[in-house]
Amino acid sequence: MGRVGVLLLNLGGPDKIEDVRPFLYNLFADPEIIRLPFRWLQSPLAWLISTLRSKKSQENYLQIGGGSPLRRITEEQAQALQEELRKRGEEVSIYIGMRYWHPFTEEAISRIKRDQIDKLVVLPLYPQFSISTSGSSFRLLEQLWEEDPALQKIDYTVIPTWYDRPGYLKAMADLIAQALDRFENPDHVHVFFSAHGVPVSYVEEAGDPYQSEIENCTALIMKTLDRPNPHTLAYQSRVGPVEWLKPYTEDALEELAEEGVKDLAVVPISFVSEHIETLQEIDMEYREVAEEAGIERFERVPALNTHPIFISELATMVTDAIESPSVHFSEVARPQKRVKMYPQEGWEWGMTTSAEVWNGRVAMIGLIALIIEMILGRGPLHAFGLLG
Repeated sequence: MGRVGVLLLNLGGPDKIEDVRPFLYNLFADPEIIRLPFRWLQSPLAWLISTLRSKKSQENYLQIGGGSPLRRITEEQAQALQEELRKRGEEVSIYIGMRYWHPFTEEAISRIKRDQIDKLVVLPLYPQFSISTSGSSFRLLEQLWEEDPALQKIDYTVIPTWYDRPGYLKAMADLIAQALDRFENPDHVHVFFSAHGVPVSYVEEAGDPYQSEIENCTALIMKTLDRPNPHTLAYQSRVGPVEWLKPYTEDALEELAEEGVKDLAVVPISFVSEHIETLQEIDMEYREVAEEAGIERFERVPALNTHPIFISELATMVTDAIESPSVHFSEVARPQKRVKMYPQEGWEWGMTTSAEVWNGRVAMIGLIALIIEMILGRGPLHAFGLLG
């Protein structure tokens, strides 16, 4: 078989405060994160959003130590996976490719070529597939493969989704059980799953399987847990004037409090590593929402990180992939059609949701036009003497 490698894919995160703005730019410059009708708008909009959001994001990262632990934890996962594979007699080189920060996917590919890997397993650290996470990384890799004859010589296979793998489910159930057992009445604790959201248009218009996989994953974890606890699934981390998957996490927390729920075990269902959305968004922002609403005890279930059952399942996935027929990028689920981040609605007058969305669009277009004119140094505002 020759030299075997495993490429672990993840989002990435800023290592220090100075990295926050360029990280945000890379994130919002990805058309799978914000889908616009015109590609030429992508870079100006990414520049605008990263500029406007950088101060607040930096404040959030300062609350968790000044940077994301995602790279460190992913490196620990890679080391644990390599050791587990070695125990099974598999000598495999592990590479990490982040989508929006170092080590970038392109950096990992350079190392793979340098090491003359013959067989490569591409394993995203996203249990559920979405066109905005695994899909974005797969499209980048497919482009790199198409442009590089050296890569085309590598026999590769992709693991597109793995939310239903038994080891993953068992590891998640184990962490939830440990959290529940810390309560006085474990069987009465409400299990609250919080998943990263996506725009509704991704699911309804582009055919993204993410929502169905999240819902199925939640049901499978509860079945594996095999306890009588009630549970709720909600979605966090929405941005922009557009409808995202519901219920939103903050709304669901308030509704549970109104129903009299006092004890909550919160499970980060989309994430296998601690990062800003677990350590700051859930642990701080949503904890405050819950406590103000009347939740008395808010326990967050930790992310999997290097849980031994999880690492063992990753190793099994790798060995299974090596022994199975290859799956190529072209065979991975594609969206049925491109959708915009801001889908069209009918125009309405007055203080309506639709009107507010359109106002936001007009303002955004105006800001982008202003930025472009300031960069170019010419345009209608300059002609009328309104700019420099």
